[in-house]
Amino acid sequence: MGALKILTTFDLFAFHWCLNLPRAPEIAMISRQISRLGDGGLYLLLGVLLAIYEPVNGLLFLIVGLIAYSIELPLYLLLKNTIRRDRPCESLPIDAYIVPSDKFSFPSGHAAAAFVFATLVAHFYPAFSEFAYGVAILVGFSRIALGVHYPTDIVAGAILGGSCTMLTLSLSSLIELF
Repeated sequence: MGALKILTTFDLFAFHWCLNLPRAPEIAMISRQISRLGDGGLYLLLGVLLAIYEPVNGLLFLIVGLIAYSIELPLYLLLKNTIRRDRPCESLPIDAYIVPSDKFSFPSGHAAAAFVFATLVAHFYPAFSEFAYGVAILVGFSRIALGVHYPTDIVAGAILGGSCTMLTLSLSSLIELF
């Protein structure tokens, strides 16, 4: 069995498992609210508030975050529009609990954004890293529970978001040397 077939089998199994959980409709109601955390507005608001009120790392957190998102967003769009993987609600006989903003699912933009933010928090405010990554994982799971992403979409989004942030942090470290 090829790697792609194994991955697809896992995706379908995990996706159906999530949607067949007891109380899936109630989970979807909560997931809608959690998913909204990944829309991006809250990340910007928190970054601006930190820049204004946290004198040690707040401004650097905002700047590095803006750079990381400016790297992540075009890569996310390029991957999504190149790979063009249909969303589960488009290719399976299921109804999603929300109407997705676009047609394609891979990678998850919500997961990518959540992991950019979580990786920033972990770097600048390590005491809050478990909380930040926990929220990012919940954002990713919420997208599966809503029927708009497969698990590997979430994993790919998490890798994309975390990698873009680590790249930005590495570049900012090099700039600080000069």
